[in-house]
Amino acid sequence: MEPSRTRAEPVPLPLRESLRLLVSLPALNEEATVAAVIRGVPSQILGVGSIEVLVIDDGSSDHTSERAVEAGAKVIRHPVPRGVGAAFHSALAYGIDRGADLIVSIDADGQFDGADIPALIAPVLEGRADFTTASRFKDPALVPEMPWVKRWGNRIMSRLISRLAGERFYDVSCGMRCYGRRAALQLHLLARFTYTQEVLLNLAFKQLRIVEVPLRVRGEREHGESRVAASLWRYGLRTAQIIFRSYRDYRPMRLFGGIALALLLPAFGLAAFLMVHYARTGELSPHKWAGFGAIALTALALLMLQTGIIGDMLNRHRIYLEELLFRQRSEMHRGRDAE
Repeated sequence: MEPSRTRAEPVPLPLRESLRLLVSLPALNEEATVAAVIRGVPSQILGVGSIEVLVIDDGSSDHTSERAVEAGAKVIRHPVPRGVGAAFHSALAYGIDRGADLIVSIDADGQFDGADIPALIAPVLEGRADFTTASRFKDPALVPEMPWVKRWGNRIMSRLISRLAGERFYDVSCGMRCYGRRAALQLHLLARFTYTQEVLLNLAFKQLRIVEVPLRVRGEREHGESRVAASLWRYGLRTAQIIFRSYRDYRPMRLFGGIALALLLPAFGLAAFLMVHYARTGELSPHKWAGFGAIALTALALLMLQTGIIGDMLNRHRIYLEELLFRQRSEMHRGRDAE
């Protein structure tokens, strides 16, 4: 059984002049839209003292960095493309190092409206959420125009993540999100290709409060094609790998215990078939194969169960280490607040 986590009590962020908001934009060859997106970020938001815009240029071959600097953003540039997940890692590390109280991620392709940022961060400021994500599908009136295959894929992915996380989510792939201080300090991600689904699982498994904020989002890019979902088959495969690894790491007994049970059921069936045959004929032939099959499946089931037990032990160590890291980050954060 996994160590239990207690859901955090609602605590609103203090409305103070020093409250820091970081708005991060992952960008790859977005020179046509990045400046407009940056200028669309509000310069003032009630309850927020300072707003900084950060562009993570993920190895662009165009003038994305130059356009971002001209629009007033700070730029971190990757020498080569590493993926949107790696870009988010850079933004998260930057925000934590500089003591950001809120970290908003918004795509640089113009699909999101910066004017919606106040609505996105409101549940965190009010203490109703640790993490918010824009939702394109929670409100039927706001569902954007997009190819049916993408809408179907989003629906299937949302149902899968909801089932694994034990919470109902309508949109698990939207790139417009807000991370409160507690959520940002507790995030520990590994994926580099993408990160949206892994974040939801990571925070849900840690019992942090997640709120979906229905917002109107453009369904298709104005320029170019998606860097992540250009190939739906590749996107689906890579995302499935990320989801599997997250569930394996945080719910090992459920995963491997379920596999063990799935192997034991046919093993018992084969054993029962052989016993009935022996009771009727007094011989094991010609169905000795059923006995060998039952033994093999039982051995595999025991191996899966042992793997689950080892994984559960490793998960406990991971939880303890993450808690220590969270406390260390929190102490560093409080030190910056006191300066």
